[in-house]
Amino acid sequence: MARLLLENGPATAAVIAEELGLGQAAVRRHLDALIADGQASTRQAPKGPRGRGRPARLYLLTEAGRARFGHAYDDLAVSALRFLAEHVGEHAVTAFARQRVADLVVRHRAVVAAAEPEARAEVLAEALTSEGYASSTRRVRSGEQLCQHHCPVAHVAAEFPQLCEAETALFAELLGTHVQRLATIARGDAACTTHVPHAERAPEHTDIEQSESPDCSSTSLVPATATPVQTAPNPDGGEPA
Repeated sequence: MARLLLENGPATAAVIAEELGLGQAAVRRHLDALIADGQASTRQAPKGPRGRGRPARLYLLTEAGRARFGHAYDDLAVSALRFLAEHVGEHAVTAFARQRVADLVVRHRAVVAAAEPEARAEVLAEALTSEGYASSTRRVRSGEQLCQHHCPVAHVAAEFPQLCEAETALFAELLGTHVQRLATIARGDAACTTHVPHAERAPEHTDIEQSESPDCSSTSLVPATATPVQTAPNPDGGEPA
């Protein structure tokens, strides 16, 4: 029934019943269920020149109803960034990524900055949740882990890590400290995890315990690819202490 509305546009219950070979009462029950779920809505059909009585009610899908059938937004975004990289250069992709997170900074800078330093990670998590990232914080021995359990741009970031790098730089700016990205959904991890050290610790003395998991659980830590705002590597090329 939803597919019929998708393919044929707004339709009356009578038209849908005829197309599906069902009774109008049964069709209306299903349509009412779609409306209750927020997947369909109604509007009045325009009256004809000789129309009499109440105009027929048309049923149509909402954006939520259309979303059931999928979108190609991710593919479109990837194609657009590939075009940008090919015809302008990788620097243009980086500039785009930075501008994208700059918009988020504008929306949430004041509320994060107003929080006490030890509470900023939690306030940032709330801000990210409002942006669709389903975020939380997890206290660990050397600081906190900012956990993003959903990433709206994970498919795009898998090919263009500049999005993750710009986001990590944003976290460092908002929190007023260096941070280290430990895991990302884009690379196949269970969550995007960012380590935020204790406010009183200097960046070079941050210690990440092996029990502090990158996916916000209890498995061992496997840091993600380094970004410019992460802890600097050891001189011998090993991972940060």
